[in-house]
Amino acid sequence: MQSPLPSLRALQAFESFGRLGSVTAAARELGVTAGAISQQIKLLEAQLKMPLIMKDGRRASLAPGAHAYHELLTSGFDKLRQAQGLLTERMEDREVKISGLPTLLLKWLNPRLNRFGAPQGSVSFRLEATHVEPEPQFLNRMFRLTYGAASEAHPHRRALFHDVCFPVCSPDFLARHPEAARPECMGTLPWIDIDWGPAYASIPRLGDWLSAQGVPVPRDKPLSVHSLSSSALEAAAGGHGIALAQHSFVSVDLRLGRLVQLSSAVIPMPEPYHICWAPGLLENEVARAFLNWILSEARGD
Repeated sequence: MQSPLPSLRALQAFESFGRLGSVTAAARELGVTAGAISQQIKLLEAQLKMPLIMKDGRRASLAPGAHAYHELLTSGFDKLRQAQGLLTERMEDREVKISGLPTLLLKWLNPRLNRFGAPQGSVSFRLEATHVEPEPQFLNRMFRLTYGAASEAHPHRRALFHDVCFPVCSPDFLARHPEAARPECMGTLPWIDIDWGPAYASIPRLGDWLSAQGVPVPRDKPLSVHSLSSSALEAAAGGHGIALAQHSFVSVDLRLGRLVQLSSAVIPMPEPYHICWAPGLLENEVARAFLNWILSEARGD
């Protein structure tokens, strides 16, 4: 049967004494009296049934048989100090790290980040735009903004919003092709497609929107196909053709007049966008504030 562990206070007193070399220094480090350090070491010696310190006159040092025991204790306390340092760093970190789908970061999050008011001072953001989902353990250090079923791989998630789609083009393109405002004519004009890849085959395209309006899909191939929605929107803003845009991605360009909405009819995205995180991340006050803020922003859209 294994012997019960001594009290943590006694172990801490002995470890500090052996590392610093004196009862006075150990007392100063632990914020107690020298008498308390000596008492804890005596209690530890009684429980272990072995001497831990020896005295040469008024000078005390580790007993010969106690060196190996103290070395292992120091190693354990070093790990405890590292763990506490990591926790303190995480709790005091004022940098919010966010991994997200590129266009979601660029077109939805970026334009509103300056509205975030961090508690008790300033905050900086580190944004990583990628389609690759981070490993779940990394979400103790960052948030993840993603779409649909991809969020299910992460420890915690909340839906941000359920987006809708509609066709857009540049003002110049509409001036050159006023018939673009009529759904029955859109399929005969240059158009720009978005393809996120086989994992997102259900993402709507312009043909889906036209079908929902009861008009034929485009007969010709698209002028260009883009894996990033932001790239397709830039092509549309450049006057190249009509693109099916998500409301969350295009609202700023509509407000600035770079793009115009060609119809009030919309079709929904199949799934919502999510914010994901792991439990350890919310030990940080700024991270908690950011999560509450972004959920509020999403509700306001």
